[in-house]
Amino acid sequence: MFPQAPPDGILKLSVLSKADADANKVDLGVGAYRDDNGKPWVLPVVHKAEQRLLNDPESNHEYLSVGGWPALTSGAQKLIFGEDSPAIKEKRVYTIQTISGTGANMVGAVFLKNYKQPGDAGVYISKPTWGNHRSIFQTAGHEVREYRYCNYQTLSLDIDGMLEDLRSAPNGQIIVLHACAHNPTGIDPTEEQWQRIADVMAERGHLPFFDCAYQGFATGDVVRDAYAIRLFVQRGFELLVAESFAKNMGLYGERTGCLHVVTRSADLIPAVSSQLNRLSRATISTAAGFGAKIAGTVLQDPQLYAEWLQSMTDMSSRIKTMRDALRDKLVALGTPGSWNHVSEQIGMFSFTGLSKTQVAALRDQYHLYMTDDGRISVAGLNTKNIDYVAQSIDTVVRNVK
Repeated sequence: MFPQAPPDGILKLSVLSKADADANKVDLGVGAYRDDNGKPWVLPVVHKAEQRLLNDPESNHEYLSVGGWPALTSGAQKLIFGEDSPAIKEKRVYTIQTISGTGANMVGAVFLKNYKQPGDAGVYISKPTWGNHRSIFQTAGHEVREYRYCNYQTLSLDIDGMLEDLRSAPNGQIIVLHACAHNPTGIDPTEEQWQRIADVMAERGHLPFFDCAYQGFATGDVVRDAYAIRLFVQRGFELLVAESFAKNMGLYGERTGCLHVVTRSADLIPAVSSQLNRLSRATISTAAGFGAKIAGTVLQDPQLYAEWLQSMTDMSSRIKTMRDALRDKLVALGTPGSWNHVSEQIGMFSFTGLSKTQVAALRDQYHLYMTDDGRISVAGLNTKNIDYVAQSIDTVVRNVK
């Protein structure tokens, strides 16, 4: 016999929300963009790419090559690292298509389990982090440890604690870093703090494994959102990057992503690519085609690419507007506590600081759904529900500890 696995918190929350028929229900748990009417938004540029594919008489449903759709993988490389990246110019990067960011994390985790040096290196994840990180790396056979990240008193980055933990870890550990729009906190290091993080990691010989699910979606600027990754490449690190096109292109169900591996020498790329291809072949055979062709079309067409950049700016701006609106309404209501962190955090999520009992009260009494740690998806807020959400939070904060 084997034990029953614990339920996934996000999936369980989604089931509860879908079963709630109350007219006032607000789902702030789902990690997907919603428009001001609370509806999924298919990006216009995605519609155009779909139509182009459907109208192409040469289009088919043949298997992709084991490495993926070349228009996607080459475009994703340039998006993450920049066209002038030394890693690309020196042919020190290999990119393989994956089942979105989760698949990229898993392929990278298994690859490192087989070939990491030192062989007993642990994987360090931030406290807190995306709920799936621990499961992915433990499933791949790694020992998972944590480094401090969030200052739970100020709801800001605990940069001193983070650096202390990275410095005190044994040499050569694998450090999982959120490239931008940290999930679940929305708290990102500044550029100066990223440089200090890179200093400590170089000093200790750690291997960066970036998870990048929100490039362009976080700030509306793909270059700014890739700052940390490009800094580490410029500093000469070998590294991995898991990349997803779920959020920034709205391809949630198409499961479109890539894993990038940057090596110190181009001579290592044939071996790296062969091992990654072997892992992918053993798990998914070949990657999915339709989402890859959509993303590849957008990335390779200058006009569509420019329109996509504008759509990301629009999504990012709406989320920032909702952040400011929630903060302003809570301040106007005189809700106990400071709420500046709601505006200061970035990306899809906000770490509100609400307690587990307050979260339960909001769900049970007011039909507001968020994760137990108080994380909300700001994309679930809109001009029609913001007053109700703010008033509900105000009432619960005053009456529930």
